[in-house]
Amino acid sequence: MVMDAGTFSPIPEDLILRAPKVLLHDHLDGGLRPQTILELAAEQGYTELPATDPEALSRWFTESAYSGSLERYLKTFAHTVAVMQTEEALRRVALECAIDLAADGVVYAEVRFAPELHVEKGLDEAQVVEAVLAGFADGQRAAVAQGNHIRVGVLLTAMRTASHGRKIAELTVAYRDKGVVGFDIAGAEAGYPPTRHLDAFEYLSRENAHFTIHAGEAFGLPSIWEAIQWCGADRLGHGVRIVDDITVEPDGSVSLGRLAAYVRDRRIPLEMCPTSNVQTGAAASIQTHPIGLLRRLGFRVTVNTDNRLMSGTSMSNEMSLLSEAFGYGLNDMQWFTVNAMKSAFIPFDERLPIINEQIKPQYTALKAVLAERMTGGVGNGAA
Repeated sequence: MVMDAGTFSPIPEDLILRAPKVLLHDHLDGGLRPQTILELAAEQGYTELPATDPEALSRWFTESAYSGSLERYLKTFAHTVAVMQTEEALRRVALECAIDLAADGVVYAEVRFAPELHVEKGLDEAQVVEAVLAGFADGQRAAVAQGNHIRVGVLLTAMRTASHGRKIAELTVAYRDKGVVGFDIAGAEAGYPPTRHLDAFEYLSRENAHFTIHAGEAFGLPSIWEAIQWCGADRLGHGVRIVDDITVEPDGSVSLGRLAAYVRDRRIPLEMCPTSNVQTGAAASIQTHPIGLLRRLGFRVTVNTDNRLMSGTSMSNEMSLLSEAFGYGLNDMQWFTVNAMKSAFIPFDERLPIINEQIKPQYTALKAVLAERMTGGVGNGAA
């Protein structure tokens, strides 16, 4: 039996890197280069870093993030946020983020950050947003100069443990024609339900603005239910615990509860972050991550990085891990990518060309390269 190139697994790593990817859930303050942290700390006089060389610092972040607890995982951000308190630092971090994602094959990304966390040295929230937008514009131009094309949209995040939701929502609307594409709330879930920021979500709905909500990561089904039914979320950040409403019988048959069926029927996108979910205890392992079941059942699943520094990961790494764990081939990778692009917060007529003119043709070309390899050809052609 000859395996089709689209189903061949595991996917060769070089093809995963070359494949176009779409990223919907990535935190700006969770993706800094270790060397950049060290340099910004030196410039700003920040002396609390736990290590003084890039390799050791990178290792500290990753090891600290493997805590099994979302709350402990979030404590690692104290160091990255501390060095992101000036316009220059914010602009640099955003520029490097765009370059790094583009080099990893990401063609479209939505990167989120909380303006309220970057005002400790006198900036106001609007200045923070403008610095990040300028950095992403710089980064997109730099990526093109390196032969990589990426479009980056910004999500403004309000911390669910604070009370700035409405203010950040208004900032989202004010900058939505300047690169901000949506709103989010993030932070510890337990004790801080989405409805604490209901006025922000109601305002965004009246303004026809898009928003996603971190829900169903550390907390269960009530968090997901509130995010969707009370707040009206367009997407769910993580949403891992939706599996608590799915029953798998010993004979393999599956039944969905009312909430899980609603999420699937309404095609509500799930922004899943496999490595991060293992680190925080939301999933036991990559091999047992709910993404396998949810993909099989046809949920609108997307693959994401969450925090590239803390997880020591990239989109290519996440796709590689899933290919190894679940036998996914290029067809599956394309399915995840198209799902994400369909779920992006930019207009429909801007999503469609990325799907039809970039994603699908490039996957077709990659399958041709792989097919040539499988039949004994060289298979190193451009794709």
